[in-house]
Amino acid sequence: MKMKSLQYYAPLNVKYEEVEIKDPKEGEVQVKIMAALTCGTDVKTYRRGHPVLIKKVPSGFGHEFSGIITKIGKNVTGFNIGDRVVAANSAPCGECFFCKRGDYNLCENLEFLNGAYAEYINIPKSIVKRNLLHLPDDLSFERAAFAEPLANVVHGVDKTGIRSGQTVGVVGIGPIGLMFVKLAKLKGARVIAAGRNPLKLKLAKEFGGADEIIDLNKYKNPEKIFIDFSDGKKGLDVAVECVGLPEIWERMFTFVRRGGIVHLFGGCKDGTAFSIDTRRLHYDEIKVLSIFHHTPLYFREALRLIAENKVPVEQLITETLPLERAEEALIKHMNGRVIKALIKP
Repeated sequence: MKMKSLQYYAPLNVKYEEVEIKDPKEGEVQVKIMAALTCGTDVKTYRRGHPVLIKKVPSGFGHEFSGIITKIGKNVTGFNIGDRVVAANSAPCGECFFCKRGDYNLCENLEFLNGAYAEYINIPKSIVKRNLLHLPDDLSFERAAFAEPLANVVHGVDKTGIRSGQTVGVVGIGPIGLMFVKLAKLKGARVIAAGRNPLKLKLAKEFGGADEIIDLNKYKNPEKIFIDFSDGKKGLDVAVECVGLPEIWERMFTFVRRGGIVHLFGGCKDGTAFSIDTRRLHYDEIKVLSIFHHTPLYFREALRLIAENKVPVEQLITETLPLERAEEALIKHMNGRVIKALIKP
């Protein structure tokens, strides 16, 4: 069986072509993709490759999607042909050192799935077992495709312990940063969002409900603004970094109050480093977190929040393109011209 797919060959080298798709193996299911989304991780992979997600080339590309089961491998239970589903882009093994301690996102055998920019995708046995979920009848494929990125943010907000009455600053308001703004507001926090892109700044208010917006094109040194907007002008209770640059990581420590939390969520390039004022870290009791990925628990919670319309994720879709224009969608995402592009095979 052949299908159309966007295949990754090298940085800035992807091809829309016809490829073979095999029947699902034992424990696997095949899904006809109804909706796929662009993602910052896919953009980074497109620009420079990814040693974890892309281990051999050519490779399928894209990882946020939902669809309909069209084929089922042997010994699959709980799913039927025609079921509407969403799959996470990974699943833990459940057996390794970290899984036995409940740190499923740090699983030593975490199996990743790529290939959402295509007509069909085979879901590995481990994901079918732990991270393939049925969709409620009234939940659209477009909204369901957000379950994976939102799961990362649900994980981050939970581990950070954001709560009512806190002042939270979010730096970097791409899709992940915007969802941090929204979830922090749902927790009852007062939220200040900082970014440069006019479209993202607009959505920080309209989608996220941010209390204050900082346009970094106008204010190159936002430290004073964050502090002025904070309770008692002492500094933020929580500062969340969603950019993924060491120089931004470093500046986050200037935004928080004594006893505050710095959450370094944006992943930086391998081998980079940054400096911390050790006096500030120790004597001001600054807490530092850097939360990675999601777990089956957070994936389910994300789908629940979407299904109950607590997070109107469809507002983040700023353009819809057919599969043959998936590379164009990635370039638009990379250039800040879309928040999320919806790919419709």
